[in-house]
Amino acid sequence: MVAGGLRLCGLIRLLCSLLIPALFLSGILCVCLVVLLWGIRLWIQQRKKQLTSAGKDGKRPLLVAFFHPYCNAGGGGERVLWCAIRTLQKKYRNVMCVVYAGDRDVTGEEIVEGAFRRFNIKLIHPVKFVFLEKRYLVEASLYPHFTLLGQSLGSVFLGWEALLKCVPDIYIDSMGYAFTLPLFKYLGGCRVGCYVHYPTISTDMLSVVRNQDTRFNNAAFITNNPLFSKFKLLYYYFFAFMYGLVGSCSDVIMVNSSWTLNHILSLWRAGACTSVVYPPCDVQTFLDIPLEEEKSTTEYSIVSVSQFRPEKDHPLQIRAFAKLLKEKRLGQQPSLKLILIGGCRNQQDEERVNNLKHLCEELGVSNNVTFRINIPFEELKRHLAEATIGLHTMWNEHFGIGVVECMAAGTVILAHNSGGPKLDIVVPYEGHITGFLAENEDNYAETMAYILSLSPEKRLEIRENARRSVHRFSDQHFEETFLLSVEPLFK
Repeated sequence: MVAGGLRLCGLIRLLCSLLIPALFLSGILCVCLVVLLWGIRLWIQQRKKQLTSAGKDGKRPLLVAFFHPYCNAGGGGERVLWCAIRTLQKKYRNVMCVVYAGDRDVTGEEIVEGAFRRFNIKLIHPVKFVFLEKRYLVEASLYPHFTLLGQSLGSVFLGWEALLKCVPDIYIDSMGYAFTLPLFKYLGGCRVGCYVHYPTISTDMLSVVRNQDTRFNNAAFITNNPLFSKFKLLYYYFFAFMYGLVGSCSDVIMVNSSWTLNHILSLWRAGACTSVVYPPCDVQTFLDIPLEEEKSTTEYSIVSVSQFRPEKDHPLQIRAFAKLLKEKRLGQQPSLKLILIGGCRNQQDEERVNNLKHLCEELGVSNNVTFRINIPFEELKRHLAEATIGLHTMWNEHFGIGVVECMAAGTVILAHNSGGPKLDIVVPYEGHITGFLAENEDNYAETMAYILSLSPEKRLEIRENARRSVHRFSDQHFEETFLLSVEPLFK
């Protein structure tokens, strides 16, 4: 008994003798790390002075940099980018806007021209482009497993390249790379803000893995294996913790919808500096399209406007349309056509379009489905003006600019019963319906059939209600709320 007690005391003394040196060594390492990071920060600040030149008036302009590696894409996120830049150019004379771009196959002039062609946005002053060479580090295809973690760590290296090439005064992540925020804040010495279109991870994603549901981001081989599901859930919880940690570094947080707001507040816990800034939709341009009662009943067109990304769920649109077409062929009905309009960012998106075309062939609807990729703005307007139904199928769409555009253009919208469309857009206006919501293939086919069965007068009433409801998503409203949100960054 006594011998056992002596052994225990000896063990405790041994642990104490090891603990003190370990704590001392850890303290030294922490001090060294702090000194190293502080030295890097001073070096970057010195580099900033060397790289920045004075303006025509002899004063150094305030550099506001937007991190948007895919700035030449044609989606809603890019519309936010260019509207934000135009808004700052209108408000501040001493601001030079910088865009960190990864599109090395085009020039800055071509990118700006593309923004005007696609979004009808004309900038007031030139923009400085900083072209990055390592955009491949944030490509999902590079990380077949642990994609979220891989892309996030890749964004840190891409952000480091951006920081070395241009050190701004104000840094705004406009594309969802939250892991770059502490890099620019603590090493770059910048005031940092972000516009969150879609949380990298959400509580909905955690519930999908927890419930073992098969989705585009939760493969069947994982859902069918309880051990894999538990491991992925732990991975997601770890990533959610890290995501909240880096996101809370932001001085200003803007989110695009009520749905995104709820998730960001849950994960980042930074409510004091978080606000909803609805994305700018060019509603006035679409409102200029004359809204008249339909004259032709020989053909109806159903139009979808969204980038060709997996989460947009274009296969659901095609399958639901095929089911609708099959049912309509049973009787004498007007002909139907589905027009899929969207942008392709890279080879993966192009391959996705080819797969969608193969799906059309398998379902026997190729002659009734048309793909229009990276089309000019005027052609987009023409298709929407001629459409009867606007179609949207993304589960938990963060906002849905395409949904707003379809409503403003005068289509009867049919969107997914989740996310931004459910909470912010396709909601009753002054007690009247503005559109329809659906969740699965059968719902979509049935609702499309119902919309087409309505009288032209009833459809016109819904279209008019929808149009009146979209003014809160205008460019002007975005400019006002955006400037109010970023004001702390300029003080």
